[in-house]
Amino acid sequence: MRITSKGQVTIPQDVRDRAGLMPGTDVTFEIEAGVVRLIKTMSGGGRQTRGQKLVEGLRGHGDFKMSTDEIVALMRGFAADDG
Repeated sequence: MRITSKGQVTIPQDVRDRAGLMPGTDVTFEIEAGVVRLIKTMSGGGRQTRGQKLVEGLRGHGDFKMSTDEIVALMRGFAADDG
């Protein structure tokens, strides 16, 4: 395996699978005694995914007090015989 002129290298698929390196995964490099390590950045320390941003934006906004049955009835509307 060779490094390209742009400094890029392809990580083999089986290595990515075993390490959990998905597209968009943040990584860092460490150098110690001539050995270079690629380290997956733990979540929470880097950029948030779209799903994480959505959940964070909604957190704390569900403060109304309705039962599941009341919510379903509201979504369905009133029955014809309910007046």
